[in-house]
Amino acid sequence: MTLDQFKKKQKRIPDAPGVYFFLGKNKKVLYIGKATSLRDRLRSYFVSEIAEVRSPLIAKMVLKSQKIEWRHTDSVLEALLLEASLIKTYKPKANTDLKDDKSFNYVVITKEEYPRVLIIRGKELAQKGSSLSQLSLKTTKIFGPFPHGAQLKEAMKIVRKIFPYRDTCVPTQGRPCFNYQLGLCPGVCAGAVSAQEYRRTVRHIVLLFQGKKKQLLAALNREMRLAAKKEEFEEAKELQRQLYALQHIQDISLIKDEYRGPSTALGATRSMRIEAYDSAHLRGSSAVGVMVVVEDGAAEKSQYRKFKIKTAKAGDDAGALREVLARRLGHDEWPLPRLIVVDGARAQINAAKRVLAEYSMSIPVVGVVKDEKHRPRNILGDTVLIKGKERDILLANAEAHRFAIGYHRNKSRRNLVI
Repeated sequence: MTLDQFKKKQKRIPDAPGVYFFLGKNKKVLYIGKATSLRDRLRSYFVSEIAEVRSPLIAKMVLKSQKIEWRHTDSVLEALLLEASLIKTYKPKANTDLKDDKSFNYVVITKEEYPRVLIIRGKELAQKGSSLSQLSLKTTKIFGPFPHGAQLKEAMKIVRKIFPYRDTCVPTQGRPCFNYQLGLCPGVCAGAVSAQEYRRTVRHIVLLFQGKKKQLLAALNREMRLAAKKEEFEEAKELQRQLYALQHIQDISLIKDEYRGPSTALGATRSMRIEAYDSAHLRGSSAVGVMVVVEDGAAEKSQYRKFKIKTAKAGDDAGALREVLARRLGHDEWPLPRLIVVDGARAQINAAKRVLAEYSMSIPVVGVVKDEKHRPRNILGDTVLIKGKERDILLANAEAHRFAIGYHRNKSRRNLVI
């Protein structure tokens, strides 16, 4: 599929979570992925450096594809579960070739009076000497493969908050386990729930993993009404909580993972490249702009770049940023960043986002807001993306400011000599 073909289609792609498909001849499924924003995610496949940003295998798949389709979901969590189910059904070559399926993760439900819900690696399922066989456990349900192990762990935290389940505790041991005290185990260890009641919870989890959300909501609503009719008000309140949680899934922890970076062809995670931009001028004249790079916490000064502002009006900082970023994105030979830092608030952030949209790129942008003494006061942007990267963001911003001022002074001195 070409960029022109994609541009004709992209307006119809929703800015919402879901699963997407690259299709080849005879609608053969070549690749399946999930996204926080289907529109932004699909747009990211049609950039000049796709082989570097994603992998040569993915670049080849995009060229081979003839059509794109998608399924919208209500949350990122549901997109993750649907992605695993569809990969299992279609077994797309581009998905399975990116990673050995034995290193994928699976969610299994054991065959016991009080079933466990466990995350198991593919190689453990395949080996007779695995932890499952050593515990003499049989499974009733296996869900997966899940390509993203870290995201699966975050997803299971969300699922467990909605439907507390057993993983390691001993049933009816007479004392509550630690997870029960946190509200993550229904109390099979303390005898707080019967086997029949617990199996109902497991059925709810199965419906969720099967993508049968409507059926699950109907079941919960029916059970809630029945409990209220029997005057079992605590049970009805818990079912009401589960209903609400499913209708308002809090999956911000999954959204942040969307930007941790794709894998290379060798399966290694790309380094964390941050690019920061700033400009400098003297009462609107002799305007210049700069780009600096911080990679994995270190300033990469050999990759700093200078720009003479040519088209932006005097004193138009947002316009200068747009010009610099547009000229930077014209350099296909430069690696793309995973985060862009601008000096300023919403106006600068929005200016950068508009340029990125014009280039069909979905790179997160954050802005560093300063006080009256030009000291960092706040970092604006997705708080989940910012968390843990504050030092690198502020380093990049400080370097951009220092480099811009230095470049402007040198340029001003040369002009004075002339």
